[in-house]
Amino acid sequence: MATFRSPAITTSDELIFGQAPRPVTTRSGMVIGGGTVYPELNFTLATMPVNEATFGDIRSQYDKIAREALARAADLSAPGVVIEFETLPAMTDNPAWAADLCKVLLEAMADAQAETGLLSALRITPNDNRQTTGQDASQRSRHLDNMLNVFDLCAAAGAEFLSVESTGGKELHDQAILSGDIRKAIYALSVIATADMEMLWDRIVDIANRHDAIPAGDTACAFGNTSMVLADRKMLPRVFAAVDRAVTAIRSLVAHECGAIGPGKDCGYENPILKAITGMPMSMEGKSAACAHLSAIGNLPMAMADLWSNESVQNIKLLGGMAPTVSMEQLIYDCRLLNCASASGQTAALQLRDWLVAGDATLDPQAFILAPDNVIELSRTITAAPDHYRACRDVAIKAVDLLSNAHDDGRMELDSRELPWLERMDQTLKSMPDERTDFIEQMQAELTDEYIVTDVNA
Repeated sequence: MATFRSPAITTSDELIFGQAPRPVTTRSGMVIGGGTVYPELNFTLATMPVNEATFGDIRSQYDKIAREALARAADLSAPGVVIEFETLPAMTDNPAWAADLCKVLLEAMADAQAETGLLSALRITPNDNRQTTGQDASQRSRHLDNMLNVFDLCAAAGAEFLSVESTGGKELHDQAILSGDIRKAIYALSVIATADMEMLWDRIVDIANRHDAIPAGDTACAFGNTSMVLADRKMLPRVFAAVDRAVTAIRSLVAHECGAIGPGKDCGYENPILKAITGMPMSMEGKSAACAHLSAIGNLPMAMADLWSNESVQNIKLLGGMAPTVSMEQLIYDCRLLNCASASGQTAALQLRDWLVAGDATLDPQAFILAPDNVIELSRTITAAPDHYRACRDVAIKAVDLLSNAHDDGRMELDSRELPWLERMDQTLKSMPDERTDFIEQMQAELTDEYIVTDVNA
């Protein structure tokens, strides 16, 4: 496994949209992280059954969605686009369906390039069906086999980027955030989730290498975004969600330790930290993902995006057209603004980046923790740690310190009801042991058998 012992990006001025020290070049010639921000469109079906009887209609819908969105991109002179195909659960359970839809999208993309010159690349993201609670080992194994088969068939068909929103450890992490237990969250992320990531990403990287595809990256959507959504609904303290977000970066980093090279997947709001550590390009989402979920982070992720995404939009009719086409237009105009700033020089680009950050970072701890200066501090803390556990504990302590200091000196607004949570997390984190084995032994005394690790030194 690769190790990252120091950040690839060491100053906040280097952490900016469209620029990554280790850019990725697509087959069509787009250089992601090489100076241009490209739109990444993600779409899904309107509510409908997904089965053999409806599959013909689904196939037609995917073809029409892609062709209309690509035509709009060409009309707006987009320099290139990425299409993300996130499978629905039934499509992962039937890998041949996923492969068929992948071919439909690739054919539409090839036709668009032949007719208009539009450059494009396809990201495949199988749904991780292992997330369902109550599954036995054989069920989880079958879901894993199906997910890997989707990767294999779609990469063979021509999908270029391989990504996933993997879920190993999610059940325990859900328990942790519902009870506001930062120790349990760190155990879920640093022990259960990282082990699952290593197992999964060794296999994904192997598939990518066999098919000349690009292992792009994972996302802590099932973890950090769950915290974010609950905090937005006032069911979880925002400071807890902000600290949890910093900790999720260690789990997502494992994909890159196993060989993923980016562009990281859009719904990983921890991606700025991964970009700083690895130097690899990242897809980001924020205000343009309101069609999928609400957040208080808005403009800030755009400040560091190499791809700019809408998360996922249903194929429904709006006044302007079908929703995926509307999202494509919105993304293109967002990217055009970023690229115009870059074309005006680094000073102009940094000014726009700072405006994007300043509008959100003072108003919410979840945004504040991802401001460029803080991302650099968090990335230094993570890379200085000797193992995943210490990285999780230490970055959580750093995140609490950053939030507390910002509140104390007036740089960030914080509800008075949140302050006790900062103090509680600080006391808990600083009482945790230095050694991973000691932490695991402490936690296993409190957990049920399904979360017991037999090899504590692994």
